[in-house]
Amino acid sequence: MLALLALPFVAAAVTPLVHRALGERTAYFAAVVALACFGLAASQYGTEGVVAVEWIPALGVSLSLYVDGLSLLVAFLASGVGVLVFTYSAGYMHGEPGLAKYYATLLAFMGSMLGVALAADLVALFVFWELTSIASFVLIGHYSGQESSLYAARKSMFVTVGGGLFMLVGFVLLANATGTFSIATMLDQPELVREALRSQGVLLPVVVLVGIGAAAKSAQVPLHIWLPDAMEAPTPVSAFLHSATMVKAGVYLVGRLRPVLATDEWTLLFATLGLVTMTVAAVLAIAATDIKQLLAYSTASHLGLIVAGFGFASVLGAETGAFHILNHAMFKAPLFLVAGIVAHEAGTRTISELGGLRRDLPITAAVTVVAALGMAGVPPFNGFYSKEFLFETTYEFAAHAGGLAWVVPAVAVLGSVFTFLYSVRFLMLFFGEKPSGLGHVHRPPLTMLAPPVLLAVVAGTIGLNGLLASFHAGFAPITEFVAGIVNSTTVGGHGGHEFSYYVPTYVSPALAMSAATIALGLVAYPAYGRIHDALHALFRAVPPVRADWWYDTAVGGLDGVSRGAARVVQTGQLRTYAAWTLAATAGLALAGYAAVGASLPPLSYSLSIPLLLVLVTAVVAAAAVTVAPSHTTGVLTLSILGFMLAIFYILASAPDLALTQLVVETLVLVIFLLVLDRLPSYYGETRLSRKLRDAGLSVLVGATVTVTVLLATAGSDPSASMNPVSGIDTEHIVELAVEEGGGTNIVNVILVDLRAFDTMGEIAVVAIAALSVVTLIAMRERGGEAE
Repeated sequence: MLALLALPFVAAAVTPLVHRALGERTAYFAAVVALACFGLAASQYGTEGVVAVEWIPALGVSLSLYVDGLSLLVAFLASGVGVLVFTYSAGYMHGEPGLAKYYATLLAFMGSMLGVALAADLVALFVFWELTSIASFVLIGHYSGQESSLYAARKSMFVTVGGGLFMLVGFVLLANATGTFSIATMLDQPELVREALRSQGVLLPVVVLVGIGAAAKSAQVPLHIWLPDAMEAPTPVSAFLHSATMVKAGVYLVGRLRPVLATDEWTLLFATLGLVTMTVAAVLAIAATDIKQLLAYSTASHLGLIVAGFGFASVLGAETGAFHILNHAMFKAPLFLVAGIVAHEAGTRTISELGGLRRDLPITAAVTVVAALGMAGVPPFNGFYSKEFLFETTYEFAAHAGGLAWVVPAVAVLGSVFTFLYSVRFLMLFFGEKPSGLGHVHRPPLTMLAPPVLLAVVAGTIGLNGLLASFHAGFAPITEFVAGIVNSTTVGGHGGHEFSYYVPTYVSPALAMSAATIALGLVAYPAYGRIHDALHALFRAVPPVRADWWYDTAVGGLDGVSRGAARVVQTGQLRTYAAWTLAATAGLALAGYAAVGASLPPLSYSLSIPLLLVLVTAVVAAAAVTVAPSHTTGVLTLSILGFMLAIFYILASAPDLALTQLVVETLVLVIFLLVLDRLPSYYGETRLSRKLRDAGLSVLVGATVTVTVLLATAGSDPSASMNPVSGIDTEHIVELAVEEGGGTNIVNVILVDLRAFDTMGEIAVVAIAALSVVTLIAMRERGGEAE
């Protein structure tokens, strides 16, 4: 398992060197790596357990890999589809620039997805989760010279990483409530986890926060906006991202945590989210004008189906989600590869400009028939079976809950009707009349044709297996294999239930819902063009209907705020930067004191005549600084404050501090005067508003320092033997200071013996300041000679 996880990243690291030697044939090197990963994953088929390597022992965090049916299912897809995508890239990316970066990032992308699938620890899961976002950002923005690619990459990063931060907070709450980051431990005791979350009142926040992260990654409404733009990536990336990686991470997370968090709140959130996404994204797919855009919205719709399945607490719900993960990958990956073939050979992706392609691309047309009908949910193609599971799940849910719950199966049918419509529309690219302006379409090379054919064969085999199983279970050779990776016991079901699928030979509510879907789809298809035009008219007339409008408006507004803030803050003047820095620091400090409920201690003080004179002189000097007519006068009066502080230390019986203060104040004064020699003599006129701002800022900073000092010294008790903060026995130190330290002044002993390194640092500061003064004086004299 460790080799499976490490291999893609090691291969990605050496890819630049491999590319120097192999050039475009690096695609085959990457394909071999993916094939090796597939073999390593296959070697774990039928096993379940944890492999752990300590990572952060102090926090109980380890790199733990968890193997079961669900994790192996996603690992099979990431590595298996990866083999075909790398092979396809050999033909599709011929002559493209940046291939070393492309293959290295794609390998890291695959490795990150394997890490997500196998992680048994919340911390490791989050790390790999974010790595998929980073890799997809690079891949979506592969054509960095195109603004549309950069826009799409930024949008995907903004949405998925932003959602990941919400998820991270959910993970922290979950780990804090359960006392562990281990997913495997939580899966062993799901009831205890739910009880702990409920008792601490964080069950709903955890479900919502995890839901936001999953929705962002798996393009659930309204966070689906990044997925259609991701079509700007090269088609192999789109096929990989939409079928086996990235978007599958979100639904995998829902499936993985389902046994732990499956409650009424969970069902309400995820079943609703999934069914709404399934329907809305299917409608948007009908409005698409580009074949990759249609498939992108289709991906969001089918991910909604998976999320809805995992949202239900029944065993059928778990099987719906897991089985459709497999089926969706098997028909969506070949469809994206078909879209790449069409775009590559026909030179366009516009739906209205394509048709009759079966004459020029007969094998590609056959692949499309199998994949598109599977996407439509037509029996006996593979997508039909998992959609039947969804129909059965929603019907059972409504029959049990009653009332408004009957809306759930109705929405499932409605979303499936739209799915049928856009699936048939994609299929019709290969049938009907060929547009006059299309011309001859060349057949693709074998490296581009073989991967979708192989995927279509797998999808067709899954579908044919179900047809054979309807006659006799013994005729269905791969049912056991599929059951091994879609086993209900590994996705939160109950033991004793045997997974099986087949074409129904009797009338059931689910079959009736499928029949109604196909019938309504056939009736509505002749009006497809009018529906398409009506949707476009609606989007033009009411822009807020589109989620993209909200995103662009929000991001554009933030850009405007950023530019305005830059004009205010980035003035090029030191006084502006100092004002913002001091105001922010003081504001944060005072807000922190208020947040923790800090209260000021009672003031107790006694003033002697000398001390009173020192304080009065300091106040007068401070007032003089504010009215000083020149730089020099201001600096000289400011230095009076420093010297008064030194005298204060003398009166407080701290001559060593007084000496340090005198030295530093003198050095600062000299440096100020050397610098001021290069500045104008007088300040000039200053606006009243700026004076008021500076005065207010001065009061704020002074108040912050005063409050900080009072709070910092409030807990000190000179008579106490044991310091409550440091735990040091101060009375014992006082007794031994002179005898053991060899000095006659306890402060000196502390500075030299107990705080030797600190004192050494202070001496170094003074020495550096002295050297700076000497250097400035020498440079000034040298400059005078040059003049």
